[in-house]
Amino acid sequence: MADKKKIDQVIVVEGRDDTANLKRFYDCMTYETGGSSIDEQDLERLKRLQASRGLIVFTDPDFQGERIRKIIMSAVPDAQHAFIQRDEGRPKKQGSLGVEHADFEALERAFEAVNTSGHHAEGLSQTDLISFGLVMASDSRQRREYLCHELRIGYANGKQLLKRLNMFGIALERVEELMRGYRNDL
Repeated sequence: MADKKKIDQVIVVEGRDDTANLKRFYDCMTYETGGSSIDEQDLERLKRLQASRGLIVFTDPDFQGERIRKIIMSAVPDAQHAFIQRDEGRPKKQGSLGVEHADFEALERAFEAVNTSGHHAEGLSQTDLISFGLVMASDSRQRREYLCHELRIGYANGKQLLKRLNMFGIALERVEELMRGYRNDL
């Protein structure tokens, strides 16, 4: 790959193995949080980077990765987010789940799903989630898992899901379209 695809935003990752994997395929800059040790200095730096270059948060699809993502989301709410599915981050042999194990196709899908439009859809409400059975139904968890997987936004509980759908600018029509296929995919 002589001509690597350039990513202008700074990509926030957990560690140097994530950086190494991304740099195999992309001309990019990363900010490493050092795993779960993200602190106030990191958050201040990330705010400055968001203002000057833009951020794409790309943490591992595990508990610590989600924890770091939530901390950054709270401090830098306008940062963009990329996600890989858990099965895309599994190591070939042994080791921890992570971005460092994702192949080029999985990384491409993650970056393609990043909302680059710069606008956030408003209008999705708790009532919409209820109408699609995403909350308050006996199979709500499975429905959320399905929708989050299809949208590539990482698993979210009901409260997080509403926040993410609006943050990523996902329209009601898109949710409706995907949920029509819910039973067909099982």
